[in-house]
Amino acid sequence: MALYITDECINCDVCEPECPNGAISQGDEIYEIDPNLCTECVGHYETSQCVEVCPVDCILKDPGYEETEDQLMEKYRKITGEAA
Repeated sequence: MALYITDECINCDVCEPECPNGAISQGDEIYEIDPNLCTECVGHYETSQCVEVCPVDCILKDPGYEETEDQLMEKYRKITGEAA
């Protein structure tokens, strides 16, 4: 499941540099997460780094992009070019 940023985002800029896949970018009003690049840090870290650093807890699992751990790992492999 990809993550998304709610409208409670305060644009503090701490999440974007933490994303190892480059999935987070500045949107029109708040930061946004590209669900095609978000692996919830599977393959990189034990926990989602953006969630760890967010001071207002506005990064949640996106119910519109349900994925299993295996699917997230497969997405990680495609993004990084790492073989299975």
